[in-house]
Amino acid sequence: MDFDFSGPQPLFVQVADQLRAGIASGALSEGEQVPSTTEISRTYTINPATVLKGMTMLVDEGLLEKRRGLGMFVVPGAMERLRREERERFERDCVTDLVAEARRLGIGCQELIGLIEKGYRQ
Repeated sequence: MDFDFSGPQPLFVQVADQLRAGIASGALSEGEQVPSTTEISRTYTINPATVLKGMTMLVDEGLLEKRRGLGMFVVPGAMERLRREERERFERDCVTDLVAEARRLGIGCQELIGLIEKGYRQ
């Protein structure tokens, strides 16, 4: 899994977000060990404490578990949980905004459905 730490957020948040994305996409499977703090910090020249802080966020969220002497692992059910949360966020943020904009522009429900179907075909 390749990481990209060029975003504007604090690095520990970016570490957590990158791992979260890897879990949601299946790049990091449930039960799989995630790259170690040392591995990530050396590869991307990030302070190990910063990497650990990002990983600890995911432990606190129940997405990773720490196994003493072994490292961090993706917990069972993490992928489905993240996908469910992302769907809820998508509906709350994207769909609500899309419908509001469509109404503002006078686009009816069936026309909006047609536009979405057209977008899927492209």
